[in-house]
Amino acid sequence: MILAIETSCDDTCAAIVEPDGRRALSNVVHTQTEHNRYGGVVPEVASRAHLERLDGVIEKSLDDAGVTLADVSRVAVTVRPGLIGALLVGVAAAKGIAYSRSLPLVPVNHLEGHVAAAYLAEPGLEPPFVALIASGGHTALYCVDQNHNMHLLGETLDDAAGEALDKGARMLGLGFPGGPALQRAAQGGDRARYDFPIALKEKNNLDFSFSGLKTSLLYRLKELGEEQARTELPHLAASYESAVVEALVRKLLRAADLHEAPALVVAGGVAANTLLRRTLEQECAKLNTKLVIPPPELCTDNAAMIGAAAPHTPAIAYPNYLSLNARSV
Repeated sequence: MILAIETSCDDTCAAIVEPDGRRALSNVVHTQTEHNRYGGVVPEVASRAHLERLDGVIEKSLDDAGVTLADVSRVAVTVRPGLIGALLVGVAAAKGIAYSRSLPLVPVNHLEGHVAAAYLAEPGLEPPFVALIASGGHTALYCVDQNHNMHLLGETLDDAAGEALDKGARMLGLGFPGGPALQRAAQGGDRARYDFPIALKEKNNLDFSFSGLKTSLLYRLKELGEEQARTELPHLAASYESAVVEALVRKLLRAADLHEAPALVVAGGVAANTLLRRTLEQECAKLNTKLVIPPPELCTDNAAMIGAAAPHTPAIAYPNYLSLNARSV
């Protein structure tokens, strides 16, 4: 069995995954609520919370799976990218557990973990395919080849899609985390009421940009004034959310066409967005293209996805990983 640990941001996670990375026996996630008062994740607070909770989360993952450390054959852990202090907590724990039992350690890239969540959702999935990662910290398109290697096709030139949703929600007074709050506010809103810009729409590249969209919302709110903006909230939220989703869908479908992809994978926290999922399901049905989007609990940060990536990541033999360090990028 694979014991997987994920602490790249503000979720303290541990999971037990079967050796082929296609089935999770447990997947424990403790989401920190300490950051809500600040309107965003505070790195120092996140690190301290991981220190307090990781042991208990690991213990629960073992209990939920009905296994003990004696059943674990390797330890997988996120080593990059992320908040450096938060990552170090998980890496230190993983090294300690692996060393104590003379086990190999698998250093996993967080982004590769997001893509690997698709293998848990669809165990029969095999590359090649095109993958979109859309989260609070990353928005990028990749081509995944038959050897499970990821090749960057395009990425955001400024803000990530999840960051754009969070900041848009904050401007609308919807609180944090912004993505789910914006989605709730958009229910019943007219998505065509406001014509927010979609950057790089006519460009042939596969890059994204969301900074102009945020600026457009800011100016629109100033034009409307506080009282009218409150009245128009559902329509503003719906139009803004629609602009983010359209940008993601356009570039993903363009990448699929350029690379003649037999399947598309969408991963990351933004992949939990209902409008994005529904839009892509409709478009892929028209194109007769296979679409794999993990269930929402596997889209946001979790350790099962790190365990799913472990079979495709070279392990470091005992005890050579003692000098292993985390990286923020």
